[in-house]
Amino acid sequence: PLNSQPLVAPVAGLRRWAILRAQIRLCRVHSSSVPFAEVFMPTDIVLATLLLPIAEEFVHWPHDVDGGHAVLFLRARDGEALRAEPRPGLLCEQSFKPDAEALQRAGYALRDSAAVIDATANDAAANAAAVYPLVILLPPRQREEARALMARAVRATKRGGRVLACIANTEGARSGEADLARLVGPVSTLTKNKCRAFWSAPLGDRVDQALVEQWLSLDALRPVVDGQFVSRPGLFAWDRIDPATALLAAQLPTDMNGRVADLGAGHGLLTSLMLARCPKLKAVDLFEAEARALDVARINLAEAGERVALTFHWHDVTAGLPRIFDNIVSNPPFHNVSRAALPEVGQRFITVASGALRPGGSMWLVANRHLPYEAVLKERFGLVKTVAEGNGYKVIEAVKTVRKRV
Repeated sequence: PLNSQPLVAPVAGLRRWAILRAQIRLCRVHSSSVPFAEVFMPTDIVLATLLLPIAEEFVHWPHDVDGGHAVLFLRARDGEALRAEPRPGLLCEQSFKPDAEALQRAGYALRDSAAVIDATANDAAANAAAVYPLVILLPPRQREEARALMARAVRATKRGGRVLACIANTEGARSGEADLARLVGPVSTLTKNKCRAFWSAPLGDRVDQALVEQWLSLDALRPVVDGQFVSRPGLFAWDRIDPATALLAAQLPTDMNGRVADLGAGHGLLTSLMLARCPKLKAVDLFEAEARALDVARINLAEAGERVALTFHWHDVTAGLPRIFDNIVSNPPFHNVSRAALPEVGQRFITVASGALRPGGSMWLVANRHLPYEAVLKERFGLVKTVAEGNGYKVIEAVKTVRKRV
């Protein structure tokens, strides 16, 4: 592996190395008008490290594109490191809406959401046609999800092509490297920035095709919670009813009616519990940034959709909501991609919700007890009260009161 040898790079590679090093800065300035993908996000050192083997010419970027796509980037993210050099023939895939929109704003080619959602479908003809000389990826934290993505990367790489991945050391870099080696044989490694980039030799007969097929199935939908729902690895609380959502659902008023929005709806658990408790509801709009979760929510709520109007939005809530609602429920996310606490996301959910409620409508929110939401709630709503606490969580009702005219 290259990490056991001194790195000797051409002059051009050293120039690109200097560019990438200069791009590893602490953080960007926060603006409440900037979408979630760019709020309090540090410079993406995992992305920068992923591209170092290319900058150092250990992995070559294919240039014989002829107007097509030669490089597939799975779980792609925009960033200064990606924009440091021209990336001809790059096709990006991203199921997380804020990151997908950032890539589009930067001008990169992006598969549409339907293609992302259906990416694991067993269409042999499509799979055989969609192969690339180079596939790069940023594997997720969850092990089964990461293995399925690596298997997809191998399947999408043409014979003689390479797979290149990178993971932060604290996110399971050594395990990820070992997993790719199990699929393709010995890999080369570069460690930098507390991250590990690793890549295959040109793919050939050493690929374990049986293991590829086995790991592809890890992303398949499966029954969870005694068959009440289906889910897939990598989604929030993917194989259980998380206690925060259960606590929130148990506090919702049984006479809640009208049109309700579920912000950060995940795979549909909160909406399902809410519909069982609140039979007078007429319509629910589910807003979820992760397309992989929204696809599952459609399946979990298919039966409920026969009696209540359900609308599914692949949407970044922090960018605002498209209409006014009678009530809003939410178990908002508060982590970024590296699992660092990011309460600003929940605070932004609250701000957006306050502008999308009719006067007299309520936002029902559950959160970890320590999260600092009360100040923004009191600023944005007329009446705020904690209605339940338990197991480290708090449920808050915030009512949008009518302002009196002077």
